[in-house]
Amino acid sequence: MSNGSERPGRRRGRPPGQRNIGEATAAPAELPRVDAVERALAILDAFTEDRVRLTLAEIAHRTGLYPSTVLRLAGSLSRFGYLNRDDNGQYRLGPTPLRLGQLYRQTFDLTDYVRPALARLSEATGETAAFYIRDGDKRICLYRHHAPRMIRHHLEEGAQLPLDRGAGGRVLLAYTGAIDPGSAAIRECGLAISLGERDSETAAIATPVHGNHGTFLGALGIIGLRSRFEGERIDLLSQLLRAEASSLTRLLSGR
Repeated sequence: MSNGSERPGRRRGRPPGQRNIGEATAAPAELPRVDAVERALAILDAFTEDRVRLTLAEIAHRTGLYPSTVLRLAGSLSRFGYLNRDDNGQYRLGPTPLRLGQLYRQTFDLTDYVRPALARLSEATGETAAFYIRDGDKRICLYRHHAPRMIRHHLEEGAQLPLDRGAGGRVLLAYTGAIDPGSAAIRECGLAISLGERDSETAAIATPVHGNHGTFLGALGIIGLRSRFEGERIDLLSQLLRAEASSLTRLLSGR
């Protein structure tokens, strides 16, 4: 039944033309969707690290939902422990998300997500694909998938590499606090290209991968012979890398 504060006949619970902040840009068509569930999840997504308490009006503004819709959904979320309401009327997350987060950490394995991404990337580009993390003043090749070529760049998992040379190292520096102009440029375009920087015969392209709430997780990169990273092929390789990194980020962030 429609509430008096909503427009008659509307069932979405959202003003025309507005879209909630947690809505994915392109949900797979084969996945079923339940609008009421997505609206409830949008309410939970409205909370961020810098805004852990929100008023009803603020939630409505952030989600694009009618206040009356937020109020009804917040009641259900509160009953199941997803939300708490303070004495001053502000909402905050309840204990249930913490419990679910702990269960998630017990079952989450980055390997399950990164290895398939590396395999797809290596097959699409014909080059070795790798995922790097920062360890102090070094970078570690956490995972890699070798190229399906006889002549290729060979990289072992667990290898320690310089942090200040190579595309992967540049991305790690740029997203872990470096403030030099080069790092700023990488953050601006979301990509680093290295041509013979660490090894005169090799080249690499790398881009960041993020998780929940935009947390930086590491650098996804492709590495190969420098002669294969020239001209229009660099653009093609960059596009394929960006696409796979975006897909991996969506998976790791739950988007």
